[in-house]
Amino acid sequence: MARNPTPTATQHQQHPSIRCFLSLTMGMDTFYISHGSPTLSIDDSLPARHFLKSWEPAGLAGPQPPRAILIVSGHWETDTPAVNVIKGTNDTIYDFYGFPEQMYKLVYPAPGAPDVAMRTKKLLEDGGFGPVSEDDGRGLDHGAWVPLMLMYPEANIPVCQLSVQTDRDGAYHYDLGRALAPLREEGVLIVGSGSATHNLRRILRTFAPTSGEPVPEWAAEFDAWLREALLNGRHDDVKRYEERAPFAKVAHPQPDHLYPLHVALGAAGPDAKAELIHRSWSNATLSYASYRFTTKQQDTPTAPPCDCATPALVCD
Repeated sequence: MARNPTPTATQHQQHPSIRCFLSLTMGMDTFYISHGSPTLSIDDSLPARHFLKSWEPAGLAGPQPPRAILIVSGHWETDTPAVNVIKGTNDTIYDFYGFPEQMYKLVYPAPGAPDVAMRTKKLLEDGGFGPVSEDDGRGLDHGAWVPLMLMYPEANIPVCQLSVQTDRDGAYHYDLGRALAPLREEGVLIVGSGSATHNLRRILRTFAPTSGEPVPEWAAEFDAWLREALLNGRHDDVKRYEERAPFAKVAHPQPDHLYPLHVALGAAGPDAKAELIHRSWSNATLSYASYRFTTKQQDTPTAPPCDCATPALVCD
């Protein structure tokens, strides 16, 4: 397998007042995180684990924590959109089997975000994606809590989860993300959580996660195609990946782990710029490629002085 250096996360270098101003005028970036195997929660040999643990120190989502997080996981499938409306603490769902016992003792007690859930429901229904159901008993599945426990380990940011509809297509989920764009200007971090490649029947379980076993052609070619399509702004190709990507049905026999990418991409807008922020592999077939989507900056006036006394500003 050709070794590709993992991009190093870097902070924006703008003056604090400029970061404050951009947060107001452009809203938050959106992200697609490849969470790969549930062992990401405990396996220090995985480069993706160290990448996610660097999330807050590197300021990847901005200099200040988000007000709340809306996470779209490939592990919650419903016929129509659904949000979890949790007024207390989110439960930790162990939706995996046969893994080390210590993984079933991990908890991520993040508070729920019922206000974000209801705002999400309204945006989607106003955008023609209703009916949106409310689930007041469902916590966070491992597609949500595993990456979040590394990204925000203090579990003090309210979290709401949104489901995917696997009987729909990528264009549907992209447009669904478009409807959620106003959340970005309300301090809500939108994260899609899946895997850039996800064929569990072909996973190489006999090798250590980072053994250096060559990545098979189907996984390498799909991963490379997705990267090039995103970085070159070919959103239409990404929306229709099943028709246009090499080995699409092998890399994703089911679309559940790629649709969160479409939601995050759509939420960033039609001219969003994609950035590859991490790339690594485990078990030779699981790509941990992760992306940031930044809304295209329009012509803006000169940034005003930073007014940190104003609650709406996101400042250093």
